[in-house]
Amino acid sequence: MSRPTKVTINLDALSHNLSVIKERVKGSKVWSVVKADAYGHGLSCVWPALSHTDGFALIELDKAIMLREQGWVGPILLLEGFFKPEDVYLLERYSLTTTVHSDWQFDAIEKAQLERPINIYLKLNSGMNRLGYRSDVYQQAIARAKSINNIGSIIQMSHFANADTGLNMDAQKAVINQAMVKELPRCLANSAATLFYPETYQDWVRPGIILYGVSPSGIWQDIADFDLQPVMTFNSEILAIQQVKKGEQIGYGSRYIAERDMRIGVVACGYADGYPRHAPDGTPVVVNGHKTQLVGRISMDMLTVDVTDFPDVTYGNPVELWGEQLPVDDVATACGTIGYELLCAIAPRVTVEVMINLPNSTFSDLNESC
Repeated sequence: MSRPTKVTINLDALSHNLSVIKERVKGSKVWSVVKADAYGHGLSCVWPALSHTDGFALIELDKAIMLREQGWVGPILLLEGFFKPEDVYLLERYSLTTTVHSDWQFDAIEKAQLERPINIYLKLNSGMNRLGYRSDVYQQAIARAKSINNIGSIIQMSHFANADTGLNMDAQKAVINQAMVKELPRCLANSAATLFYPETYQDWVRPGIILYGVSPSGIWQDIADFDLQPVMTFNSEILAIQQVKKGEQIGYGSRYIAERDMRIGVVACGYADGYPRHAPDGTPVVVNGHKTQLVGRISMDMLTVDVTDFPDVTYGNPVELWGEQLPVDDVATACGTIGYELLCAIAPRVTVEVMINLPNSTFSDLNESC
């Protein structure tokens, strides 16, 4: 029997979440953001469940090419643009739209010997101070883009730093409205803005983490009323039960000392599977339908949970580390991080199972690519 640690990817939930978003932003087109291997869900497995999107947005050029080779013919946007001047020819070959945020990218596009123009997203730094042209030179960048024969359509783009909290949103919107021109389309809304700021929808939106049923704020309650469903469930099983006496120690470093006689469930999952080693005592875990908590330090291959109050728990019982019963946001909060990081950290050795009930022939050979 193989090790029971596994991730289940629910493609019905993924498709449902996209439908919820499309209904919410009616009148705007949707970029489904699938960077970081679809936020750890496996891009080659999941993209067909998003095939009713208007386009895919990601970071990695090789993954963009993979989408083309697997049959996606719609728009693909490189959110960080291209990284080397010679990449321009791949943009042309595979009909990829690129973000432009720096003069060297304009130089590369202008000098390239292309047979057809490349569509671009022109990035405005509206206050996040990562990528993009500052507001005082942004319209000069627009003028330069218009002057380059190798550039086709131009869409204006910016990114909100605090759409999940509202901090400085008005200031960023003011910069955007002052710097951007009316005659060109815009793409502004990330996941949080898609949920909380309808005025930012504009021509395109680009939801990311909410596609996967996870909160952009890191707080599950913030998205509880939006009918978004978790796509990833991280499961394992009870490997053994230990009877521990009051005062005895559990795990490496003896971090946890039993305050009473306890039953301890040993779970076949550890940091080598992607569970966070820094998870503290008290981190929630669901065992056989019971919500309990982690006790003791995470090992490479195992973790330990308190099942003292659940005498029905025994060897082989299911354990949910996050997913349908336990939002990944709640686990991340306990660990002092965000759901994004946990989703992206699943290790290659973890078995992946795909759930799909959608009546769509696109999925007929899906498991072969996962």
